[in-house]
Amino acid sequence: MQKPSPILHLQRRDPSRNMARFYCLSLESSLFGDAVLVREWGRIGTLGRRRLDLYATAAQAQDALRRLAASKVRRGYSSVG
Repeated sequence: MQKPSPILHLQRRDPSRNMARFYCLSLESSLFGDAVLVREWGRIGTLGRRRLDLYATAAQAQDALRRLAASKVRRGYSSVG
């Protein structure tokens, strides 16, 4: 079994708009060998929401992770730690 990739933590804070959000992305493998992109998001301090996107190959999942991360950075999120 392939070990999971490191998790990418992003945050967006804007006190003037009372905004404190997080977005986490990670790559894992399913029980059936598919590549899974795990997306978690919500307000900082809450459990938030979770979505699993299945891909046929790890390369496709990695590409989707890069596109999502770039999109979030364009929207004002920044990397944490």
